[in-house]
Amino acid sequence: MFSTFAKAGLAALIALGGISVTAPAASAGSDVQFRVQVQDGYGHRPGWGRPDRPRRGCSPWLAEEKAGRMGLRRARVVDVSPRRVVVAGFDRRGRDRIVFANERGCPVIRR
Repeated sequence: MFSTFAKAGLAALIALGGISVTAPAASAGSDVQFRVQVQDGYGHRPGWGRPDRPRRGCSPWLAEEKAGRMGLRRARVVDVSPRRVVVAGFDRRGRDRIVFANERGCPVIRR
C-alpha cells in the first residue's frame, strides 16, 4: 500500500515540475495584440471585377472528336449553323451523320 502512495506522489511531483517549467515559457511568448485591417474590396485577383466571357457554342473540332469517340470514322464537319453542328462520316454500316447542338459541351441531338 505504501509503495502505491509513493509511486503516486512521485508521479505528482514530476507532473507539477513539468508544469512549473513550461508556465513561464508559455507566458513569455503570449503577447496580446490588437489589429485593425481595412480592405477596400473583395479580392484583388486576376479576372475579378471584369464581366464573364459569353459561353461559346460547340466548336467544330470538338464535334469531330466527339463523333470519332462515338464510332464515326473519317468524321468531318459538313454544316455549322447557330443551332447545330452536323458531322458526317462512316460507321460499320456505311455513311452516317451525327447532329450536335451548338451549345457548350456539344450535346447530341440526333444520330
